[in-house]
Amino acid sequence: MKENRTLEFKREVSDTFLKTVSAFANYTGGDIVFGIDDNGDICGIRDMDGTCLKIENLINDLVRPRPDYTLFPENSKGIITLTVRKGAYTPYMYRNRAYKRNDTSSVEVDSLELKRLILSGENMTFEELVSADQNLEFFYLEKKFRDRLMLDSFSMDTLKTLGLYTNGKGFSNAAAILSDQNDFPGIDIVRFGRTINIILDRESFKGMSALEMYDKTVGIFEKYYSYEEIDGMSREERFIVPKDAFREALANALAHRTWDMDANIRISMFDDRIEIRSPGGLPPGITEKEYLEGQVSVFRNPVIGNVFYRLGMIESFGTGILRIKDAYRDGPGKPAFNVYDNSIYVMLPVKDRVTAMSTDEETIYETIGKGRILMSSQIAGATGFSKGKTIQLLHSLQEKDLIKASGNGRGTKYSQNS
Repeated sequence: MKENRTLEFKREVSDTFLKTVSAFANYTGGDIVFGIDDNGDICGIRDMDGTCLKIENLINDLVRPRPDYTLFPENSKGIITLTVRKGAYTPYMYRNRAYKRNDTSSVEVDSLELKRLILSGENMTFEELVSADQNLEFFYLEKKFRDRLMLDSFSMDTLKTLGLYTNGKGFSNAAAILSDQNDFPGIDIVRFGRTINIILDRESFKGMSALEMYDKTVGIFEKYYSYEEIDGMSREERFIVPKDAFREALANALAHRTWDMDANIRISMFDDRIEIRSPGGLPPGITEKEYLEGQVSVFRNPVIGNVFYRLGMIESFGTGILRIKDAYRDGPGKPAFNVYDNSIYVMLPVKDRVTAMSTDEETIYETIGKGRILMSSQIAGATGFSKGKTIQLLHSLQEKDLIKASGNGRGTKYSQNS
């Protein structure tokens, strides 16, 4: 048995265990076992009753407010287990400082995390706080609701119903995040070439409604990950990364991110994948296993989440991860999810490698055609590209395993891989 995020060993009783009491009460709860050393070996406690009394007195005297805890002495083993439950009245302070768990140690929270604990103790979220800016406009939000729900009118009553405005308080931070102009962080998008040292495009969306950021980002996605397929007399738009999966991942990044952190959502676009990094780890009350299996959904920003749900951008019952996985049920490539303390990472791979090409690469690929074997000079002549550019594009297509070369030197010929 080893120490972990919710289990700590103490050989004897000293004030230092109160840091862990604060951490457990503020977050996930946990156990502190006295009479066991750091290696997990039982060393035992001689005075069980006196030690229990000492533990109780230290908690009652030095931790405020008093946390919910229970002591379990095991006389036969000479150990005492202190179980601390997650509290509802955060922050729980030891000597006027609040703590959290960092792997197997307890560390003091920073000022931002302390503010979050205070809000949690008041049963509030950051998005519910009164906005510093009360001169807000909602033309983009109004347009989205009129287009989606066919509303005849959009008024202050609508904003109240959505939880964006409260009489006597005014507009909330959630309202500011959805307003046409604001000072909240946004979305950074970078499209890379063969390596991360080659940047082909860069966009940054901020200072606008989160809904507009969403739509503009989907537009960038459609620009680089869609193609047209001719079927008889009609043209069908196809996507090399499932559009539903990208939209779901993007909407969840916006609805679940921590808006009090001055960091943008980062989207990295590659030929073979898209990576989305969203500020803020999992909200309290949900485990990584529950998140990855789509068992439960806990909104960090319930007001914004409700607006997204009404607009059909997300599901309200925690099916987002399952919907992303379902978009990849056919084919070898699968999405990946990583959860960190302060961020969530989602990777969406390209499903159709054949179409994961630039426009110029597609021209070269189609010029070669199925069943044909051509020299680079023939390809350059047919496409109008220079010899150097043609060779560069051919090498790129070889790296993607889309074409193969046979022969050497000037006699090298190229054909599509079957």
